[in-house]
Amino acid sequence: MSDNRLFTEEELKALGQRTVDLVQASIEAGDQEAAGKLAGRMYNEFSAMHDLYRDWVTHLLTIIGERFGDEALAEALEETVGGYTRRLGGRYGGKSARRRIEILAAGLRGHLQPFDLEEDDEKITITPRPCGSGERLVKDGAYGPPCNFLKIKKPQPMTFERSDFPVYCAHCYFQNIVPAEPGGAPLFATEPSADLAEEPCRVHIYK
Repeated sequence: MSDNRLFTEEELKALGQRTVDLVQASIEAGDQEAAGKLAGRMYNEFSAMHDLYRDWVTHLLTIIGERFGDEALAEALEETVGGYTRRLGGRYGGKSARRRIEILAAGLRGHLQPFDLEEDDEKITITPRPCGSGERLVKDGAYGPPCNFLKIKKPQPMTFERSDFPVYCAHCYFQNIVPAEPGGAPLFATEPSADLAEEPCRVHIYK
């Protein structure tokens, strides 16, 4: 092997393997310690990618809002939220209320944070602990230096009529009004907390 090589062939092969496959192999081999360590590694890998895309989206929204104004920002959010809501609608269409809630919970688990669920006669309410995207951005200080992501100054529908509203969280307004299917209802309704830095928002799914 050349002295300039950094890795052996075996090491390169290992670097390219999916962690979930390595977890499964460790479980099948009865190596619980290795499976546990790999599960932690997989969480860290996905968390890093999750936050990269979250921050990328927030940066893009910041550029749109700062360069082109609130109207262009609202148009971009309405069109893109409408697009993914309609795509999600295909997964939910024709499903029972129970199954729709199970699908939504599976999606929210992709934010890698725990959440509470409560049920009453008309709905299920999900409360993240914390919100894995919008709330964490606020708590992490992403709207100050060095990121300086946009806070929308003017109260308006997409800010839930609040001033200095975090731009990432503005997509929740459009989720609340865009139907999943033509003539249908939205998939769920987000109720923003009174203090986005201190309290989680709540998501309501009506039966």
